[in-house]
Amino acid sequence: MTSSHQLATVSSRCGEILDRVGEAVVGTREPLALVLSSILAGGHVLLEDFPGLGKTLAARSFAQTLGLDFKRAQFTPDLLPADLTGSFIYDQKQGEFEFRPGPLFTGLLLADEINRTPPKTQSALLEAMQERQVTIEGQTFLLPTPFHVIATANPVEYEGTYPLPEAQLDRFLMRVSFGYPDTGEEWEIVNRRLARQREEQMLSPVTNAAGLGEMQAAVETATVDPDISRYCVALAAATRVHQHVLVGSSPRGALGLTLASRAYAVVQGRDYVTPEDVKAVAHAVLDHRLTLKPELWMSSVSKATVVTNVLSTVPTPSAREVLERR
Repeated sequence: MTSSHQLATVSSRCGEILDRVGEAVVGTREPLALVLSSILAGGHVLLEDFPGLGKTLAARSFAQTLGLDFKRAQFTPDLLPADLTGSFIYDQKQGEFEFRPGPLFTGLLLADEINRTPPKTQSALLEAMQERQVTIEGQTFLLPTPFHVIATANPVEYEGTYPLPEAQLDRFLMRVSFGYPDTGEEWEIVNRRLARQREEQMLSPVTNAAGLGEMQAAVETATVDPDISRYCVALAAATRVHQHVLVGSSPRGALGLTLASRAYAVVQGRDYVTPEDVKAVAHAVLDHRLTLKPELWMSSVSKATVVTNVLSTVPTPSAREVLERR
């Protein structure tokens, strides 16, 4: 099967996945497409929004639809790093220590309310998210493949939350928000709950862990024009010299922007990336990687407005020339 046929198959399957997840999560097709793009790009997702907007439901729905082993870790102020990674337990029968893996050893981990636990425990995820492994008492244990984290977080201003460290935020390929549904969508949520006559929702899988791995491998073959990758680098670099920014995007942001836009293009049914794909994922990839100057924290300036300004000032490659060079 040729690369273009493989990508067409992946795009079709992505549509099935989004339709299936949409059976549980109402009215959030575009944010869900961003979450799926992040997973196809091999990344992790931070869902940040107010309580009750479907963050946990979305994570569980993706796990069911993708056919991945799923575990949930409820982050609380007393959660310890060993509660995530696992630890060595003395086995009296064998007379030796045995490793008992924690919830990190799964296909998709829901890190629920990640910013309600102190930074020490948050940092336990760093090695797992970047290296796909954990080190415990000098021994290294590889995590399953694929391995993804979907973390949920309440806004920083919400009571009982701890700000995520910059290094932790940088490990998330995307930060996505759903926002409040409109009146029609909210009625649909209520109506579906009444119709199924139970609280829980079970979705049948569209693929499995091996199938997801094949989809991710196919996405790697999608075409990224040099002008597109230079555009991603220019956007990330522009955040570092912006007048309102104290710390701009790292090179990981430029790479993430390229990989995320490539996956997003496949989700949209194309085997090549356009400038519009980059713009579609720019806020989700870049906003959380910026630190504003302290004197602007109480002003109307936000990270989103900075990225919007960067998108409007950095020259956009010609979509026609990109298409002609395919």
